Amino acid sequence: MTEIPDSSTASVLNAALATQRQAYHDAPMPTLAERRADLLSLARFLKENRQAIVDAISADYGHRSPHETLLTEMGPALAAIRHASKHLRTWMRPQRRGVDRLTYGLASNRLIPQPLGVVGIIVPWNFPLNLSFVPLSAVLAAGNRAMVKMSENSRHLARLLIERIPAYFPPEKLSFFDETGDVGIEFSRLPFDHLLFTGSGTTGRAVMAAAAQNLCPVTLELGGKAPAVIAEDFNLRLAAERILFVKYLNAGQICTTVDHAFVPRGKVQEFVRLALDIVPRRYPRLDSRDYSSIIDKRAYSRLRAALDEAQTCGAVVIPLLPGPTFDDAQHRIAPHIVIDAPADCELMQREIFGPILPLISYDSIDEVMARINAGPRPLALYPFSNDQALLDRLIEQVMSGGVSVNDALMHVGQDDLPFGGVGESGMGHYHGVEGFNTFSKLRPVFHQSRWATTKLLMPPYSRLADRLLSFLVR
Repeated sequence: MTEIPDSSTASVLNAALATQRQAYHDAPMPTLAERRADLLSLARFLKENRQAIVDAISADYGHRSPHETLLTEMGPALAAIRHASKHLRTWMRPQRRGVDRLTYGLASNRLIPQPLGVVGIIVPWNFPLNLSFVPLSAVLAAGNRAMVKMSENSRHLARLLIERIPAYFPPEKLSFFDETGDVGIEFSRLPFDHLLFTGSGTTGRAVMAAAAQNLCPVTLELGGKAPAVIAEDFNLRLAAERILFVKYLNAGQICTTVDHAFVPRGKVQEFVRLALDIVPRRYPRLDSRDYSSIIDKRAYSRLRAALDEAQTCGAVVIPLLPGPTFDDAQHRIAPHIVIDAPADCELMQREIFGPILPLISYDSIDEVMARINAGPRPLALYPFSNDQALLDRLIEQVMSGGVSVNDALMHVGQDDLPFGGVGESGMGHYHGVEGFNTFSKLRPVFHQSRWATTKLLMPPYSRLADRLLSFLVR
């Protein structure tokens, strides 16, 4: 598959969908062996093209730490593939269900997982390998075919996938598409059997509206301002080490990162002191090989403007690295902490998606819960406490897509936990068996017994029917 000329976007995409749908109709129920072979091909592609993938993603970023690519993309993708392959036989097995009171004898209920058909996947730029191959592990495990649309900011990786994937999968099984201007719009209009979108809430609304024209079911993985909450009882240095690692990983460009942190009022300055000690040990300079660039000039300019606005409005802005704070040419921004950012400024109103951590001081947990609940439901919640009663209150009273207790981001990497948002942070789940179920039709099949009692309930109704109905509604 090659890049799509603008004039023929819709026709090329529709032809690809028609090819995959016909292939699905020709073989609608791949065997366990066929599905495992597909998963093996996914893994083989990743392993045989490892360095090329790392280089392509780094080129798309300007600079992306190779270790971060291996840690956050290659590792989770291979783990998801291994997990699916290991459990696939169990997932595919029909489930027996109980039979109701109207039947007896040999009547039976079964739930059979069957492939939906053709699944569309729209991939963002921040984790382009992870967010294409992790869902693909579930899509192919469920026996489907897939069309994958990459981001306009993932040109090098998209080119590599378009050129090399055909050696591992035929186009009627898996195809990748680059973004050449209007591909995303046309892609979301296709009558897929399921559409998975990962990205911003604004674009997610447009994708959902387009999919609705075809009554195409969607899974939306959006974002949100995920908070960390450090309780009084928790070791502050341990909390700082874990929060700062996640916050500045990929230069903060993670939908499930810590967007901001609630810190007890008397511990804010101590948190800053710890950050000034911890962060330079990890990234000695702004041009450290282990520190990633901001994806493009537009995102870089937005983050700089947000910092300037907060400072102008009276916030305390603290860069955490010695030396230069910004690099315009490489789109790099040093890790920052911001204290007392006004509630109506950009940093507090919009998902930050960069290496800037606002600290919010608080006096009571009730105050924290009220503030979080006053906004959209976040994609993640990160409470830090050893008080189980306090943790239970936070988890029960503050709704979010997922939770990592005494750490951040960790729930996302658990192969046997579903991943997904709630409300404005998304809808639907995948990962593990939930991914298999999302991309399957769990088809209920009832097999009637020859000796069913239902004939006794057909007109004309008898006294026996009266007794049976009385039994059913008692």
